[in-house]
Amino acid sequence: MCAIAGIFDLYHQADINPLLLQRMTDVQRHRGPDQSGMYREAGVGLGHRRLSIIDLNGGQQPVFNEDHSIAVVYNGEIYNFAALMRELQQFGHTFRTHCDTEVIVHAWEQWGPRCVEHFRGMFAFALWDRRQRSLFLARDRLGVKPLHYAVLNNGHLIFASEIKALLTHDELSRELDPCAIEDYFAYGYIPDPRTVFKQIRKLEPGHALLIRHGSPLASPRRYWEVPFTPTTIVSQEQAADELLARLREAVRIRMVADVPLGAFLSGGVDSSAVVAMMAQMSSTPVNTCSIAFDDAQFDESAYALAVAERYRTCHHRQYMQQHEVALIDQLAQLYDEPFADSSALPTYRVCQLARQYVTVALSGDGGDENLAGYRRYRWHLHEERWRSMLPLRLRRPLFGMMARCYPKADWAPRPLRAKSTLQALARDTVSAYCDGISIMKEDLRAQLFSPAFKRRLHGYQAVEVLQRHAAAAPTEHPLSLVQYLDLKTYLCGDILTKVDRASMAHGLEVRSPLLDHQLVEWLSGLPPELKLRGATGKYVFKQALTPYLPQSLLHRKKMGFSVPLADWLRGPARDRLVRSMRSPVIADSTIFNQETIQRLLQQHFSGLRDHSAALWSLLMFESFLRQLQDSPGQILQQQAA
Repeated sequence: MCAIAGIFDLYHQADINPLLLQRMTDVQRHRGPDQSGMYREAGVGLGHRRLSIIDLNGGQQPVFNEDHSIAVVYNGEIYNFAALMRELQQFGHTFRTHCDTEVIVHAWEQWGPRCVEHFRGMFAFALWDRRQRSLFLARDRLGVKPLHYAVLNNGHLIFASEIKALLTHDELSRELDPCAIEDYFAYGYIPDPRTVFKQIRKLEPGHALLIRHGSPLASPRRYWEVPFTPTTIVSQEQAADELLARLREAVRIRMVADVPLGAFLSGGVDSSAVVAMMAQMSSTPVNTCSIAFDDAQFDESAYALAVAERYRTCHHRQYMQQHEVALIDQLAQLYDEPFADSSALPTYRVCQLARQYVTVALSGDGGDENLAGYRRYRWHLHEERWRSMLPLRLRRPLFGMMARCYPKADWAPRPLRAKSTLQALARDTVSAYCDGISIMKEDLRAQLFSPAFKRRLHGYQAVEVLQRHAAAAPTEHPLSLVQYLDLKTYLCGDILTKVDRASMAHGLEVRSPLLDHQLVEWLSGLPPELKLRGATGKYVFKQALTPYLPQSLLHRKKMGFSVPLADWLRGPARDRLVRSMRSPVIADSTIFNQETIQRLLQQHFSGLRDHSAALWSLLMFESFLRQLQDSPGQILQQQAA
């Protein structure tokens, strides 16, 4: 894995400041500790930090074509690069290295902007074409690798793998985006293409941006979509066999590396499946790593150990301690914008553990989204059956009134939370799903935000993110629709962001076989009843894995990779939480209603309510604001109320 950075003068051909470009590149050194490279010519500058994985001696970047008219800086892995190299050689292209980066250069010469359609892998790259005076930015189909960009008032476009590189530029505004803040407190992350900074954008997954010198900036172009085209299946057995064959191939091509390779092993179905496939294809014991907890409700390490023993892996386990909340400020600095997924804590530690033994680790990310593994999918389908019985114009007043009369019972098991169910039945499909996945509900956000901040939102609501994607969805099936929404938002905005920043902080590359785009396309077309049958998610996957994994693992209750957050915030993190909520940056931000924050604290500490998700999001936001304010030359700018 690597880091990229660059500057492109949209309208002139002025010299690019080499010190600025070096600073943008080197602030991302953690992503590429092995080598640094830079290229400048009139009007453009490209920077690169390299983590050497393939062709250790020949892969330094930028990489050029024969006459140096094309240059590329790239972060990622193209797994079909050898086949593409042979294909491009038949077209007459000559290669000087055995590195996948050079494939991008010649693929651009051969196919232009459509080159991305030929790549199988994870990538974010910037390609400069001197003849066309154009810059081409592209990001992989599922958003495994990040790419951020901003257009400055001086006519420069700047881009980088991480936001922190862009923040080194003095011309960049630090003004925060109110809509992004609303999104953050709803989802716990900021969905693409927004960032917390108004001037910075994320290039969305499956999108590319072609910028021509002297022309107005065009909108990014989508080059790939999750198809959800029905797959022809003869039988359940045939589907299971083909799924396994496709997974094996996705794992096999991700085991190519010139450095030590291993896997994360959480004890869940997905990572266990990946390890089982790896063990069958490896001539030496697979290195596996897992995190354990003292709290049995969150500890999956016994299941991980069972898989490790079955496949005789070289297994490494580390316990997560309660004092790990001390990582809060480190995580806030790592993610560059507010990020409230508390599983970032164990993810950081498992990446740190893995890097002691390997440079590349395979993960099970993507299984829940592709194969309907989340419990919320089951509840959503149950509610959809009720919603289908009455039109919205009748449901909204009827169930809305019933919900207002029913007492709130967040502490109760979900079947007894009738108020939440009634509220969901009073909404349309997308609004109900948004409310169900929100870490802070719409009514609570309305209480949390100050009147001045709500005026800055101009009526914007976080549900609009899902509504935008739902309007473009290639499927109407209720299960497939919410899977599509998660693939477009939660997967890339939360899961993949979490893993990318945590792994890159330790110079570790993570590869996700279940996010192979060809596998994703095929899985999207499977009949929904093969993914979720009754209360069983990943149904066909579990059937396929029966010979490889114990039944006790395949059919146990899903735990997820989480931490005992509610107890931590009442215990070892309590003092830190109270101090943070009294921090001047919270009050000075003019975003929050202080009475609501104090009520959340009191109710959580007393045990009356579990506000851990909301309080953790506030804690991480405070750390972000404080670090932004304290950074030299970076002043927190607030719009007038």
